[in-house]
Amino acid sequence: MNEREWDKRLHIRTVGREDEDNPHYSPYEPTPYTVLRRLADSGHIRRRDHLLDYGCGKGRVAFFMASVIGCRVTGIDHSRKLIDMAVENRRASGLGDRVMLKCCLAEQYAVQDENAFFFFNPFSVKVFEGVVRKLAAKSIGKLILYYPSEDYVNCLNQIPEIEHVETIDCGDLFNGKNDRERIEIYRLNARPD
Repeated sequence: MNEREWDKRLHIRTVGREDEDNPHYSPYEPTPYTVLRRLADSGHIRRRDHLLDYGCGKGRVAFFMASVIGCRVTGIDHSRKLIDMAVENRRASGLGDRVMLKCCLAEQYAVQDENAFFFFNPFSVKVFEGVVRKLAAKSIGKLILYYPSEDYVNCLNQIPEIEHVETIDCGDLFNGKNDRERIEIYRLNARPD
């Protein structure tokens, strides 16, 4: 299925890019459905998990994972416009309380019971470092990075409470060879209090 066919199947509208004027936050660009399918098939996210999608935009990751895996997903984004679009998608999707959406800055979000954290380069490495250091200090779970920047990977390698688990190659899903077409899985090992 192509991107529009997946959107139609899930009763949502997530195709298209939305530019951003905040230097610390990236434009909205949805994660390709083929990548989400590969992640879903990997077994790293299960029905009992609660996934937090940082920079959720219109909610594609949230609606796909809640529908295909059946897990709960919280999507956060700093853009009121994008969250409003995601809320409309939530109404149309019929997924009810399996998808929660919140407009807030990533660095201000207080993690609840989420145990898996998804990033598709949603913000600057400065914001990313603050978010993952906060997660490393308080959470046990997984970090999932699609198309990770070198700066993000270097940042994670500097935090002892975070360990690399697996690389899932996604290069075969696209024309040409791009080493960033991958999903990186990391484990959070919270420090004892």
